[in-house]
Amino acid sequence: MNTLLGIGMTSQRTRARMIERLREEGIRDERVLAAMAAVPRHIFVEEALAHRAYEDTALPLILGQTISQPYVVARMIELLISGRELGKTLEIGAGCGYQAAVLAQLSKQVFAVERLAPLLAMARENLRQTRQGWVRLKHADGIGGLPEAAPFDSIIVAAAGAAVPQALRDQLAPGGRLIMPVGTGVQELVLLEKGPKGFVETRYDPVRFVPLLPGVER
Repeated sequence: MNTLLGIGMTSQRTRARMIERLREEGIRDERVLAAMAAVPRHIFVEEALAHRAYEDTALPLILGQTISQPYVVARMIELLISGRELGKTLEIGAGCGYQAAVLAQLSKQVFAVERLAPLLAMARENLRQTRQGWVRLKHADGIGGLPEAAPFDSIIVAAAGAAVPQALRDQLAPGGRLIMPVGTGVQELVLLEKGPKGFVETRYDPVRFVPLLPGVER
């Protein structure tokens, strides 16, 4: 039996286990859990690793990149969506397209930027396979955001920097939220909320992400 076919036949069961584990780890928003359950994560990893797709671990991609562990994806989105809707959403670091696919379950306006052209091509194909055609992808430097589509109600950054780039702050709509891992050694999830008197910053869990780098690569 083809590996992906075998994984596909059991994915509903393994996804259900993943969702139960996320509940046990503290994810409470049923919208987020439903979105995570709806996306076949095994499509977004290398075929040789498809049998590990629903483990709570990051897995390697090409070019030294990784697909984030399910808990981290769920946690970041839960913090971003808590008490509201995502609205128009920007993802920095599309990677293989997995997180964009989850976001697309929660918002009909999802834009994703990726600086590495081979990863962007992978994301396009993965999203095509999972019929997430309304995710708009662009090959661009994520540090600059996506000014032509701004402002955004939600911004999620899948790479760590020493601080939140000013361009991303500028592209956040009033009342919007941004979540990003911040730190050069120890990293923490940082949630920024754009209020009438400026930004309010809240720090959450320690995490480990690849660095947010400038420029694009083909």
